[in-house]
Amino acid sequence: MLARTRSMNEQLQVIRMDGEAEKNFHKYLEGFYREERSRKFVPGQTLVQYAGAIFDHNEIIAVLDSLLSGWFGLGKSAREFESRFSDYIGATKTVLTNSGSSASLLAVTALTAKELTNHLEKGDEVITPAMTFPTTINPVLQNGLKPVILDVELGTYNINPDDLENALTDKTKLIFLPHAFGVPNEMDKVMKFANDNGLYVVEDNCDALGSTYKGRKTGSFGTLSTCSFYPAHHMTMGEGGAVSVNGDAELLSGIVRSFRDWGRACYCAHDEKKPNGACGKRFDFKIDGIPYDHRYVYTHMGYNLKPLELQAAMGLEQLKKLPEFVRKRRENFDTLYKALKGYEDYFILPKAPDNSEPSWFCFPLTLRDGVTFQRRDIVSFLEQNKIQTRLFFAGNVTRQPAYKGVNCVIAGDLKNSDKIMKDSFFVGVYPGIDKERMDYMIAKFDEFMKKFG
Repeated sequence: MLARTRSMNEQLQVIRMDGEAEKNFHKYLEGFYREERSRKFVPGQTLVQYAGAIFDHNEIIAVLDSLLSGWFGLGKSAREFESRFSDYIGATKTVLTNSGSSASLLAVTALTAKELTNHLEKGDEVITPAMTFPTTINPVLQNGLKPVILDVELGTYNINPDDLENALTDKTKLIFLPHAFGVPNEMDKVMKFANDNGLYVVEDNCDALGSTYKGRKTGSFGTLSTCSFYPAHHMTMGEGGAVSVNGDAELLSGIVRSFRDWGRACYCAHDEKKPNGACGKRFDFKIDGIPYDHRYVYTHMGYNLKPLELQAAMGLEQLKKLPEFVRKRRENFDTLYKALKGYEDYFILPKAPDNSEPSWFCFPLTLRDGVTFQRRDIVSFLEQNKIQTRLFFAGNVTRQPAYKGVNCVIAGDLKNSDKIMKDSFFVGVYPGIDKERMDYMIAKFDEFMKKFG
């Protein structure tokens, strides 16, 4: 046993110097995860999840290495992840956060910063869809802004960009759009409308990491974009998220980072080693003439929305797997689409705009009007047969109890969002659904449709 008097770093070096011990440990972890992946699927007993984390010994080793370094705060792994993630989606800068919801809060809040000449102010209007996740609309309300709510189209579950004109007023400042279930919005039309009218655009890319529109990845179009690394999403850090910045990236990413880091002015890395800071003037700043440590100067009313360094270490390994995750999601989607195409008289099947390639979050379905069964019938049948289902998040968010009476504008009607509230659900396409699970799921859809179709 290693001596208790040794520091953690010293003990880590001893382990690493013993190459055989390290090799055996890696082999043990690799064997463990190989065995986990080979567990036999038992139809009707093994749960077919709609989503889940896919990782192996590489992530575990990366997390342990980070943990044993003794540094929990953001550092080298976080900086490397932010750079590689920006490269992947085609953004200029990325700032890691502790969740996708925090990322959305930071993205909207950053646009209220007074350093921006056209910053958002209380009462300004934000165009966003009714069919959404709560933490897409919450930052709008939390910042004293007014949501202007549009309906979505059935099949894509995104807004029709031609409807943006109906939502525009002289108070409109921002368009905040999720790419629903991985389906890209028609971003050429959205961005033209935004540029013509001097509006910010924030993309909620949490469901769509890896999706492309006209050859360009979602998350790279808007002023800012947000992503989630919750286990249900395309890659995971356990929890975590990111804000990616385009355009005036230095200014805007600095604002996002400040709001994330308690609102402080200091831009030093959390593991900065120089006593006088990266700027060399750490103790030369003043507040009302009083000399003050720049690390404790606050220019924004911020939060602590940081993840851990060990999460970034895991994220770097997940990024290596992401292209295969995306490929498998598309493959599973295509398999399920072909199988359910014969039931198109009963279901509105998912679709995507021309020149787009979704990185599918799930397989969404909406019952057509007049079918002889209800959503509850099919959802209950699938769940009883160990196939997970989920509804479309908040459905029509204006009908949710928390949003009754909020100060918003509804532009047009919300008939499709109301139908989604009543008739829509989804099943999974994530990489953990192998051929056996997919065949079983399709067989159960066939069984149900023979009974009710």
